[in-house]
Amino acid sequence: MFGVVVGAFLLSLSFGSVRIPLEQVLIILLGGEAERATWKTIIFDFRLPKALTATLAGAALGVSGLQMQTLFRNPLADPFVLGVSSGASLGVALVVLSVGAANTTLLTVAGLPGNMSLAAAASIGAGAVLVLALTLAQRVQSSVTLLILGLMIGYLTSAVVSLLLYFSIAERIQAYVAWSFGSFGGVTWTQMRVLAPAISAGLLLALVLAKALNALLLGEAYARSMGLNIRRARVGIIASSAVLAGAVTAFCGPIAFLGIAIPHLCRALLRSADHRVLIPACALVGAAVALLADLAAQAPGTKVVLPLNAIMALIGAPTVVWIILRRGVGRGTFGV
Repeated sequence: MFGVVVGAFLLSLSFGSVRIPLEQVLIILLGGEAERATWKTIIFDFRLPKALTATLAGAALGVSGLQMQTLFRNPLADPFVLGVSSGASLGVALVVLSVGAANTTLLTVAGLPGNMSLAAAASIGAGAVLVLALTLAQRVQSSVTLLILGLMIGYLTSAVVSLLLYFSIAERIQAYVAWSFGSFGGVTWTQMRVLAPAISAGLLLALVLAKALNALLLGEAYARSMGLNIRRARVGIIASSAVLAGAVTAFCGPIAFLGIAIPHLCRALLRSADHRVLIPACALVGAAVALLADLAAQAPGTKVVLPLNAIMALIGAPTVVWIILRRGVGRGTFGV
């Protein structure tokens, strides 16, 4: 799996509107001089941060989806089931859609550039929902109740976004829709200093919680009988998942498919329910799928950039269905 990630990473640096030979990519990465000076600029200023973003985002969403499916014991759960994505979307919508016809937004007025303003708005929205989800997790005893409350939060924020879209002007709607398509190409090196540590912290917390997730496979009653503090474990899992999903949504937009599909793909391939194995597997497979989907969305050899979410679902969903049917997950959706 690690070899596939490395190969996909190098391909994403090599292919694009400008084809750079793979050997030249390796020379540039190792600090050598390329045959063309522009190739070095293309790689370090554009393709390398995009490839790193895709790697981090794929790993984050894969692991986040695995945690949510285990916590709620629901094979259809994804990283955004608690409304984190909807909160980020509401933050962006308030910035992009709620200002009048002037060609400014609330955060650009405050001195932030365009892409940074969207990231800041999405971070504020996702962070607000995260705080609300953690508060509910401490007060609510049942995970099913928490799931329902998360869905209601999502519906509520989506309703506000719909109202903002209805009363907004066409240019604002187009800007919001472009953000909602999802993209790994808008993250700068400055933003990477925030994105990478946030995702690293979320992944590390997920690894720490691997034993708790294993205990939850057979239900909360069984986990409690083994001495697990259910409330503390639930708060930790929600914090990890929400940080991972919120960071990706803030900087890349609402990336679909990965969170719900990657855990099923890894269970089918590995035939294991052990989270000590599944967490690193979901991180690697998620990174590889994100890199390959982004490469396909770039339409190598052309200047066309296709919507990332559409490409990811069109290519990834049939592949996952084929692997699950061929391997046969059967009754063991969670391997138990």
